[in-house]
Amino acid sequence: MCLGIPGRVLEVHDDAGLRMATVDFGGIRREVCLDCTPDAGVGSYVIVHVGFAITEVDEVEAHRTLEVLRAMADAVEGELGEPLP
Repeated sequence: MCLGIPGRVLEVHDDAGLRMATVDFGGIRREVCLDCTPDAGVGSYVIVHVGFAITEVDEVEAHRTLEVLRAMADAVEGELGEPLP
């Protein structure tokens, strides 16, 4: 199963010829390659899979997806009786 996580682009920069960005995933920031999403810029929401932004999404869809992912984590945590690592 593949899982893409939505995040908001905070900063765009070049790294050895690759278009890179700092992306915020609800408080966690990671470096992401933007080469597959050439129109993404600061403020854009992107779906990220293994360090690559694979598509852009609108803000509403990004927040809806994050809510679903949080609910899934909460359900698993409730089932296990302890927080996920």
